[in-house]
Amino acid sequence: MTAPTELAELQKERGLGDYGEEVERDIPQIDMSDYFNRKEEITDALWDAATGIGFFQLTGHGIPQTLIDDAFALSAGFFDLLTETKEQYPLKPGTNAGWEYMAQVRPSTGTADRKESYQITLPRMRGLWPTGEEIFGFKETMLAFERHNWAVAMKVLECFASRLEFKPGTFTEGHDPDTPEYQSTLRLIHYLGMEDAKPEDFKFWRAGAHTDFDCLTLLHQKEGQGGLQLCPGKDEKGRATQWTDVPPLGGVITCNIGDMLMRWSDDKLLSNLHRVRMPKPEEYLGPRYSIAYFAQANMDTLLAGPEGKYEPMTGHDYIQMRLGANFAKK
Repeated sequence: MTAPTELAELQKERGLGDYGEEVERDIPQIDMSDYFNRKEEITDALWDAATGIGFFQLTGHGIPQTLIDDAFALSAGFFDLLTETKEQYPLKPGTNAGWEYMAQVRPSTGTADRKESYQITLPRMRGLWPTGEEIFGFKETMLAFERHNWAVAMKVLECFASRLEFKPGTFTEGHDPDTPEYQSTLRLIHYLGMEDAKPEDFKFWRAGAHTDFDCLTLLHQKEGQGGLQLCPGKDEKGRATQWTDVPPLGGVITCNIGDMLMRWSDDKLLSNLHRVRMPKPEEYLGPRYSIAYFAQANMDTLLAGPEGKYEPMTGHDYIQMRLGANFAKK
């Protein structure tokens, strides 16, 4: 059964399918370089951004650009495989692992996102990796890329830990990747090209308005392939009407807080609505590729806020409660 606080999140998303108004906002960019010597300075910048606009971008994060480029190239290669090949690696309900095609339905729109995705949740990948003959170098590259994103996410979360007065290592231990309870996910995303689309197709969303149900999302975008928009939680006031484009910058990671961290922080950190709009007539109409890393507390991690605002619950119970809301039954 969906708990009252999570029911409120789902209700918040419903009815947010209108286009609304586009406004400009400054999106903070935070330099993560020399992290251990600059941790206090970085923490101040992250906390101000997270409690202000709620979205922020990371530079100097340490993920090699060559690895990012390889991950994007192999992601496109996977989605170019024949449908019958991709169907050998299906996403099964509740697993967050495998391939899906237009299966994610948002409460905000009631229609499927115009995309396909391949999700990597490490303990659940048995039988779900494409073979080397199908796409050479895929598994080893994605494993390396997944771990690099985990490391960046933990640096950000440990900065939040100090402000929430959690003991050092709380988030790193709570997202331990070396256990079967690990459930953070790397998601490769291919939004369908619109070159030959009919006018009515542009009435849909590439991804309808939603909040993420993880702790922290790291998003990699390709330059020239825009469409991501945000609506800060503090400006939403129960009805999202003002949206800001987030420019796709190569090598820059766009981050947002998820519902799990909002609960874990006793609402000190707010999750934020975002969506991916259709391209405008004068914009690039081809396919859009992005890669997201969702840092989600391990299944056996207890989510207990600093002030006890919510009843403690495990990461497993929280994610299972949210998964069913966003994926349509086949």
